[in-house]
Parts: sequence; structure tokens; C-alpha cells
Amino acid sequence: MVVLAKEEFEQISLPVIQKSLPSSLIPVIDLSNPNSTSLIVAAAQELGFFKVINHGISMEIMSALESEAMKFFDLPQLEKEIRGLSPLGYGSKKIGSNGDLGWVEYLLLEIASKPKSQSSQFCSTLNDYIKAVRKLSVEILEMMAQGLHIKEKKIFSKLVMDDESDSVLRFNHYPPCPHLLGLSNRSLTGFGEHTDPQLISILRSNNTSGLEIALKDGSWVSVPSDPTSFFVNVGDSLQVLTNGRFRSVKHRVMVNGTRSRLSMIYFGGPPPGQKLGPSPLLMEEREQSLYREFTWKEYKSCAFGTRLADNRLVQFER
Repeated sequence: MVVLAKEEFEQISLPVIQKSLPSSLIPVIDLSNPNSTSLIVAAAQELGFFKVINHGISMEIMSALESEAMKFFDLPQLEKEIRGLSPLGYGSKKIGSNGDLGWVEYLLLEIASKPKSQSSQFCSTLNDYIKAVRKLSVEILEMMAQGLHIKEKKIFSKLVMDDESDSVLRFNHYPPCPHLLGLSNRSLTGFGEHTDPQLISILRSNNTSGLEIALKDGSWVSVPSDPTSFFVNVGDSLQVLTNGRFRSVKHRVMVNGTRSRLSMIYFGGPPPGQKLGPSPLLMEEREQSLYREFTWKEYKSCAFGTRLADNRLVQFER
């Protein structure tokens, strides 16, 4: 589990608990609905976030990977640190290298274009899940393109399907926090507010809530957990490609005092050398580009060199 010294605990944000806005504000999109394409576009424009049901991924695949992930997080601390050395690795408390802290431990895995060898039950389960969730991300990205009336429906999806796609899978484990039990009207930050730099994020969690998303007015909405469904975030790269039509959603995770939360997030990213900028296939006559062109490698370097809450896109605005 995550163990924090008292001084580290005091450095983590302890925001005052605010009245939650109704969860009915979160769009729930049934992918079997003939109108799902237009509903996805509307949600991506307004919130940059939505929940999908009837997504075609079996509960068996989701539960199997959750079980394997918890086996890892239940290991002794030293063993987790040794096993999680590669390819990207295990970490706890420190989020990035710029001073952000959270009540979280995580495992970050690079997604290769070819499946990992079936050397363990974990790898086998991981391959099944990645295949399924990548297919889901492609389906959603192509629906987005169609909903925006772009003739090339694979304009977004081809970036995550490219052999050089820089996509990752992240497991975030938020153990219950005993320190919270002695605090009144306070919550504890598990993962601070931020946007995702990639194109799209597909998140699935266990039955413990904690995820919150920010509305345009800066207020926060608590997202009820649903382990049978997936939650989709629009990322910074997709906001750029759509010239701001889609909104990269700011979100955070707050910790539960008595129950642990496990989330599994697929981040669909473009190849390192991919040039990002408003798509000419989408731009209307005389429409002004909001962003200058840059590569994913350039933006990723910028993103991971800043604090979580920083607005990274401002450096690339025209």
C-alpha cells in the first residue's frame, strides 16, 4: 500500500468538500443507439467527457485484468519496485518529476504494436484487454470524425493504430486513507487536476468512486463509479486537431477514507513524429487556426516538464 510520512501527507492538497453537482450532467452514451455518433460529438464539444455502455467488451476481460493488477499492488513494496522497473514502471506518491504528490501508487506500461509474449497470466490478460480497449478507442474516434462530417473517417483513429503510436496503459491504485477519518469537511487528493495530453483516454475503474471532472465554469462534478462501463476523456491532442471544437477535460481523483479505488486507463497517443495542428479537412473557409503546428514528441516533452495543473496548450496557441 501507499505509505506517507506525516510531512508528505501535509503536502498533498486537502480541498474543502464541496456540494457535488448532479451526476446527471454526465452524458451516458449507448453505443448500440443509432444516434450515438451525434451524441458523442455533442458530449465531446460540451464536456470533453462521457460514459459509454453496450461497448462490446466483456466483463470477464475487465475483471480479469483488475484482478491481476490488484495482485501486483498487494505485493510487498520492495517487490513492486523491483518488478515494476520496466518498461515505464512503478511509482508511488510522486506524480512526475515536478513536485506533484498524490495518495496513489501506479504502474505504467508501454503498449507495443505487437502483443507481448504470453509469458505469464498477467501478460495474457493484458494483451486481451489492450486489444479490446484499443478497438473501442478506434470505434469512438471514427464516430467522432463521422460526426464532424470529415470524409476521411480514419483521420484520428489511424494515429492510435499506427505501428509507432505512443500509447500507454496506466493502473492507478488509491488505497483507503486512514488520515481522512480524523478530518472533517476535508478530502484528500489522489491525483491532482489535469488534462490528458494524448488524443483520447479510455478509463475503467472498480466500484469505488473518486473521479471528478471540471465544467466550463470551474465547478466540479463527481463521477459515480460503474465497473461495467467505460469513461472517455478528450485529450489535448484531439482538442488541437479539432481546432477547439472538442474540449480536453480537466479532471482529478479524490481519495476514499475506507475503500480502495483501482482505475485502468488506456491513453491513445500519436507517433512521436506526428505533426499536430488543426486538421485542414475540418477547417472552414476563413476559419482561424487556434494553434501552431508541433509534433507529439515536442508536446509530450512540454507536458511532462510542467506541473499537473498547468495549461500546457497555451504555449502552442497562435
